[in-house]
Amino acid sequence: MSLITVSSLSKSYGPTDIFSGVSFSVAKGARMAIVGPNGIGKTSLLRILVGADEATSGTVTRSRGVKTGYLSQEADFEMTGTLWEACESVFSHFKTEQEELHRLEGLMSDPAQVDEVMARYGKLQDDFERRGGYTYLTKIRQVLSGLGFSEADYQLSIDHLSGGQRTRGFLARLLLSDPDLLLLDEPTNHLDIAAVEWLEGYLSQWEGAAIIVSHDRYFLDKACNVIFEMFPGATEIYRGNYSAYLKQRSERAARRQEIFESEKEKLMKEVEYIKRNVSGQNVLQAKGKLKRLSRILQAIEQIGMEAALNQKWSETASEVSVTTSIMGVEEAERRVRGLQSPVRMLPNLHLRLSSETRSGDMVIRSENLKVGFSDKFLFSSPNIDLRRGDCAALIGPNGAGKSTFLKTVLGQIPPLAGDVTLGASLKIGYFAQAHEGLDPQKSVIDEIMDATNWLPQKAREYLGKYLFSGDDAFKKVYMLSGGERGRLALAKLALQDTNLLLLDEPTNHLDIPSQEILEAVLDDYQGTIMLVTHDRYLVDAVATQIWEIDTDESSLVIFKGTYSQMKDEREKELARRLAAQAEVIVTTEPRKAKSVSTKEERRKNAQKQELENKIAALETELGEIGNKLANPPRDAGEVIKLAKEYDRVQKEMDVKLAEWEVLQ
Repeated sequence: MSLITVSSLSKSYGPTDIFSGVSFSVAKGARMAIVGPNGIGKTSLLRILVGADEATSGTVTRSRGVKTGYLSQEADFEMTGTLWEACESVFSHFKTEQEELHRLEGLMSDPAQVDEVMARYGKLQDDFERRGGYTYLTKIRQVLSGLGFSEADYQLSIDHLSGGQRTRGFLARLLLSDPDLLLLDEPTNHLDIAAVEWLEGYLSQWEGAAIIVSHDRYFLDKACNVIFEMFPGATEIYRGNYSAYLKQRSERAARRQEIFESEKEKLMKEVEYIKRNVSGQNVLQAKGKLKRLSRILQAIEQIGMEAALNQKWSETASEVSVTTSIMGVEEAERRVRGLQSPVRMLPNLHLRLSSETRSGDMVIRSENLKVGFSDKFLFSSPNIDLRRGDCAALIGPNGAGKSTFLKTVLGQIPPLAGDVTLGASLKIGYFAQAHEGLDPQKSVIDEIMDATNWLPQKAREYLGKYLFSGDDAFKKVYMLSGGERGRLALAKLALQDTNLLLLDEPTNHLDIPSQEILEAVLDDYQGTIMLVTHDRYLVDAVATQIWEIDTDESSLVIFKGTYSQMKDEREKELARRLAAQAEVIVTTEPRKAKSVSTKEERRKNAQKQELENKIAALETELGEIGNKLANPPRDAGEVIKLAKEYDRVQKEMDVKLAEWEVLQ
């Protein structure tokens, strides 16, 4: 059954149409991604679905009783108290039920009420346990930890959180509230890779439905099973994740183009027949064909070739307005030749990164490198040897020092220790995350003219390739959106002849079509690339080695291979460790554990094993007590004793689980 159904929805602001003809339905278990270029109306559509905005026309129908949760991009969330209190407020009903359980325990001493009270207590306690009344505190810790909060953050006041922290806190509360339908607008903003991967896993197990707007293609690949694509004036639905969508989109486009070319060729043959016979012996037949062709052309121009040719004329006539006059032969030929392919092509970046000068084989080399500032050590690096043609992706949590590492390589920040050597004949192109190379007070066109000495007309033609049209060329840089600044920075980068690119978050603020183009350009680039990004899809597509900053060990870990290969290796290693642990647990003869590199690691492993054994024992004990409470004994005192023991065991297990999570 569909939780929400959208029919012929449109949205306009004054004379400007944002989108029209949007129709879809979302069933339980569906996780639908909405994709499309910036400005197509994705956020506006979400706001309409949640009731925060009104559609110009069309309907939104929700199933009776559907509970909806909405995460917007703006940090205007209504939350009070501490982070923990905001999340705990979702479970206020459990506190009320706990108070009722305690009240019933007090009444059990009254012989006149004991039977009725015990029946009520058993039913309430069973329902309380089934719905998670004894585990919600653990669930809060799991969600907050998954989204990147430490235990030290739990008591922070909401008023003192940054915008990014407030967004993560609201997302945590939203997930804990367990709505039937989640609407998420850029949920991976403000999350590092570990938190995004946790959210992917959480949503993949989500039993409700979700509608997601995100520029994170890897996230869409892992979290979504339906893709809803929005174009100007059109929409399409694809089944599967983001990778499946790319394959299906390409197949559909190729099939439509093939049909279009075939049908256009048939129409041209009709025109040629008419031209040969309109003044000959078959004039009546030629005029009949011309009349039919005139009608078909008008239909194609109004509803498209696919719709016009795939339905009966009686169906088409109700959708189109066709004049009764017959076209002239020359006009018919002109309009057939002028038919446009139904394959929708959006205005795209025309990005080309030049690498004409060949560098030496050795591009970047480091020895005994330590990165940081005079008052703060960030991490040490193994000796690096980056070769010509390689693409190294530098990844790690927010604040780990990725941008600092790039600036250290560029010589803008001195290393704390060690040396960085750059190879011969290098021409470096640098894309800064904050676009420091742009002057906020300059206009867009001045940025290009100052870099090239071009005349205004040539500069405007060049900017058109980066989607700056009309008066956009005269905007001041400080007036640009994040995506526009990114495109301008790429436009300036493309003016240089480079053979080493240092790119710091190049896909930030770019819509998915622009990300796909940048990915293709980087894949074709003949030079060397060092890439800092949270965009795992881009990393997986172009990187030949992964450099990951391990903040726990304050070191850089280098993996030679793609991101997917690194993930596979780690999953296999985890499986091997789990299998080894299981073997140790079930064996009758204790085996001598492999030596551990440090005393600290040995201590942690022993402590974790002890906790896991304790948690398993507590779970067994909790289950036994729960079974007794589900069928309570007639002795009221015994029931009260069991209830108190259940609370004690549950609280002890919560503490042990929290300790285990910290170690894990």
